[in-house]
Amino acid sequence: QLQLVESGGGLVQPGGSLRLSCAASGFTLDYYAIGWFRQAPGKEREGVSCISTSGASTNYTDSVKGRFTISRDNAKNTVYLQMYSLKPEDTAVYYCAAEFMGCGSSWYEGPRYDYWGQGTQVTVSS
Repeated sequence: QLQLVESGGGLVQPGGSLRLSCAASGFTLDYYAIGWFRQAPGKEREGVSCISTSGASTNYTDSVKGRFTISRDNAKNTVYLQMYSLKPEDTAVYYCAAEFMGCGSSWYEGPRYDYWGQGTQVTVSS
């Protein structure tokens, strides 16, 4: 069974940090670009970041540039999203998704992705 599982979410104070993980089972991530998305209550799903199969190319939405870093360890079949300087507006359910063809210029469009995880809650609050 092909599956993506996110972990690492939680409650953190503004200015704090979290590292999300996206682990794959049933398939290898080597051939997939991985995107991170988030959805806050009452808002549309938003593309946060994407990393190419090799990790050489990354993309970020403007609101997280300089604060979030995406990385991958193909040996561990896992992709990470390191989040620093968290703000209340970062509060959302975060999802990872796998896309066979690579990030591309429309990496932020959810329907391009083939597999999705179940999500992990990130809450930034004092």
